[in-house]
Amino acid sequence: MICIPIVARTTDAIAEEMWAAARIADLVELRLDYAPSADLERLLRNRPCPVIVTCRPVRQGGCFEGPEGERLGLLQRAVDLAAEYVDVELDCVQRLRRGGRTRVIVSHHDFERTPPDLDGLHDSIVRSGADVAKIACMICDICDNLRLFRVLRRTHHPTILLGMGELGLVSRILGRKFGNYLVYASLAPGKESAPGQVPAAELRDMYGYHRIGPGTAIYGLIGDPIAHSMSPAVMNAAFRHAGVDAVYVPFRVQRDVVGFVKAYREMDVSGYSVTIPHKETVLPAMDDVDEVVKRVGALNTVMYRGGRLVGTNTDVPAALAALENALGGDAGPGPRALDGRSVLIIGAGGAARAVAFGLAERGAMIVIANRTPERGRRLAEQIGARFCPLDRIADVRADIIVNTTSVGMHPAVNETPVPRVCLRPGAVVFDAVYNPMETRLLREARESGCKIVTGVEWFIRQAALQFELWTGLPAPREAMERALRARLGNP
Repeated sequence: MICIPIVARTTDAIAEEMWAAARIADLVELRLDYAPSADLERLLRNRPCPVIVTCRPVRQGGCFEGPEGERLGLLQRAVDLAAEYVDVELDCVQRLRRGGRTRVIVSHHDFERTPPDLDGLHDSIVRSGADVAKIACMICDICDNLRLFRVLRRTHHPTILLGMGELGLVSRILGRKFGNYLVYASLAPGKESAPGQVPAAELRDMYGYHRIGPGTAIYGLIGDPIAHSMSPAVMNAAFRHAGVDAVYVPFRVQRDVVGFVKAYREMDVSGYSVTIPHKETVLPAMDDVDEVVKRVGALNTVMYRGGRLVGTNTDVPAALAALENALGGDAGPGPRALDGRSVLIIGAGGAARAVAFGLAERGAMIVIANRTPERGRRLAEQIGARFCPLDRIADVRADIIVNTTSVGMHPAVNETPVPRVCLRPGAVVFDAVYNPMETRLLREARESGCKIVTGVEWFIRQAALQFELWTGLPAPREAMERALRARLGNP
């Protein structure tokens, strides 16, 4: 179930938001600590869906600062009015008189960490007589989510286990797979009652929350930062369109990506996309890598094959196909189109390595330009290319210019990595940035008479290849691109 907390502060505003929430969620939570003087009888008499009544004290992360007797009196009133649920804290549950049909959620909140003895805490809540046990705790390490899932897996008691903060999003999405009783999600951005809540419409529509079950396969994106990634929207749309029982979630891995991959093997994750800064550092976590990864030294795709983690790189074929299409169309000159072409590549990270190695194998003559000279020179030496300082790229005459850096990405949309003087008519300009869909670099390239390859095209091509490797099905590219454009606000 999806539950939307109502954090409005007047009876009329609460009633209005209850009805709005009922169109999205299965039940709502009336947070009386935000509005202790609200007319509870009126709200319950006209409720459009089941409700949880909560009055959270400051000591447990709520807003109520009055006398404890007054706070518990509000909850007792909810019981007397036959609310479907009341939520009361473990340390005061014995002071609540139960009755009628009201079920009691006994809860504990920790806004600083994941409690060290999570099993013991859960057992204490169950022993208190809870109809539903609830623990909400701050996730400070992505692997703390695994501890929540272990409790859900072992218990048969109705339980809500939620990780707070950005790193806890994993628990909010995947908890349903392991039997989480419900998840809290906000009515809209800015209406959260706890850190890490996502809008309920996003949880329902993008992640397909109600479709997640014990047999749902897990895929995900490893990266940092990751909050604004388009991959979850695109991949979940692809799974939904193709009828695949799977969900794709963002994993923000800040440190030790190898440790993360090893720890999450217990989750039977079916595949990963990998983005910055982990395309190279994740390699030691693989059991096998293919020849492309061996040559490039970076991967963007992880698959499970016979119980083994296998790394590959779909950036390479996607980039080459996009460039060949720009040079001659899908039925054009093919791989020979790149032979002998002069190419300027801006950047020296994982994406740059993928493009550079692929182009080198096609016979292109490559120049690498990078902000950090040492890294740029190292990549140039590895592929037999020439290095050019970033402030000298105007001296390079290139048939193809490829930007693999984040320069020009939202919100810094007025920046460009390439001076306009470099943009010569007839050249192909390829920008890996896809947000915005037309960067300043691409706009100026178009105005200068260049052919352009957008980051959207590269992104969809590499994502489609990932989907096909994972599922063995043709990728629904149109559905994937529609999802990307909708997420970018450009349907």
